[in-house]
Amino acid sequence: MKTKLKYSIMLMSLFLGVTFQQLQAQVFNLNSSNSTLIVEGTSNVHDWDIKSDKQTGKLQLKITAEGIDEISVLEFELHPENLKSGKSGMDRNTYKALKTDKHKKISFSLKKTNSIKSLGNNKYSVSVNGDLLIAGVKKPVDIQFEMTVAGNRITLLGNKKIKMTSFNIDPPKALMGTITTGDEVTVKFNSTFTK
Repeated sequence: MKTKLKYSIMLMSLFLGVTFQQLQAQVFNLNSSNSTLIVEGTSNVHDWDIKSDKQTGKLQLKITAEGIDEISVLEFELHPENLKSGKSGMDRNTYKALKTDKHKKISFSLKKTNSIKSLGNNKYSVSVNGDLLIAGVKKPVDIQFEMTVAGNRITLLGNKKIKMTSFNIDPPKALMGTITTGDEVTVKFNSTFTK
């Protein structure tokens, strides 16, 4: 009888522990139709930008009574040919620079959360570290963003400056090399995740 009781208690404890963890760990998927990603750059003629509104992603975090406790998963992915400038010539040069014939995705995958700081009103300042993959080259990067939690919706708003040459990308050129782009670009994202 005692053995059965101990076994029952162990099972119940295990069940409650797993259930509690599942209640804490919440998974959100990126809502592409409500998210934008813009790459801004410069050239010797004028500034430029190129956008993507087709992305996929996943966010998993733990929510406690005090707020966001931990981000365990943060993933973004897009096909580089979903980047559009509205100018076909610029798009072709961009795809060539990104080597899209060989490399079909740009992605970010979380390695660790550096910090989560509450700003009040369900807003947080977050710093993370992860692997950024562009044109087949993977590099560790730190990214800062503001996270807003509103029920079943979480929004990440931030930007990241990167140098194209860091990913073995030759900055695109046009008109026989008379137009050259700057090495540094700024990636701006406004990403909405929902359950």
